[in-house]
Amino acid sequence: MQMVLQIVLLVAGFVALIKGADLFVDGSSSLAAIFKVPSIIIGLTIVAMGTSAPELAVSTSAAINGSNEIAVSNVVGSNLFNLLMVLGVCALIKPLPLDNVIKKRDFPFSIIITIALFAALGVGVLRSTDFATVKMNDTVTTLERWMGIALLVIFVIYLIVLIRSALKNKTEGEAVKQMSPLKSVLFILIGIALIVAGGHFVVESAKYIAAAFGMSETLIGLTIVAVGTSLPELVTSVVASRKGENGLAVGNVVGSNIFNILLILGVSGTIHPIRVNFASMIDIAILIATSILVFIFALRNKINRPQGAVMILIYIATMVFAIVR
Repeated sequence: MQMVLQIVLLVAGFVALIKGADLFVDGSSSLAAIFKVPSIIIGLTIVAMGTSAPELAVSTSAAINGSNEIAVSNVVGSNLFNLLMVLGVCALIKPLPLDNVIKKRDFPFSIIITIALFAALGVGVLRSTDFATVKMNDTVTTLERWMGIALLVIFVIYLIVLIRSALKNKTEGEAVKQMSPLKSVLFILIGIALIVAGGHFVVESAKYIAAAFGMSETLIGLTIVAVGTSLPELVTSVVASRKGENGLAVGNVVGSNIFNILLILGVSGTIHPIRVNFASMIDIAILIATSILVFIFALRNKINRPQGAVMILIYIATMVFAIVR
């Protein structure tokens, strides 16, 4: 009976995260529009942060509660899911063209920051790890507070570059629906409350389920939690792809992956240093390798259906490896 309750709470947590993010985006976008903020800036900041809000809530809650494995594996798992499953499914629906700016600036940047994170953490691994005896769940390094602060500084710089580029090109985004100031603020407050509550329920329920089935927090963070918190990106990108807005589908995924690394790990690491186990280091290495592969697919300006199918198969193989290791 307790297990059924925890599964219900987990599902309820995911629903609260997704609905909360939706309300937060609507309220914030409306409030920004009231103050005459250009819609393209709203899209680059509020909407992008809104789709990353579930990951932020879960990883922050995990960091505060000392569930460090979930904090890291949720981000890595979400990025893998976004990159391979979300883009793979979108490519199966319709071949995905890549915008030149995403291909030349954002996609390479997402790979560079992931490599930089792996290198920074790798120093601790090399210093303290006996590779002959190390186990997957052994803590091998720490994402220190200074690393979290550095990630946040890079995030702010990246955001400034995005906004300056958008203002220079003067390309307006989709018109934002305006509500009354009171209703906008109410949506924001309810959205934040749902996001915080949902993040708490997901972390606590996931920990219980992991313990009950003998699963590690890393595994449940990489699989169930990562997929659940990535649902906004999946829904947004698939709907965009079906409507023919393929550029939005790719931009949403790449942007979300950058936000996950810089903002979410940055905030989580700044709140509390995060212990990183050997399994998470392997997962980050897999994320780097798959990111490079998808970037190679994209060099011809389009991710086609066969490549999309390969990406989905790689994701399935990665999850099977995570379960059996």
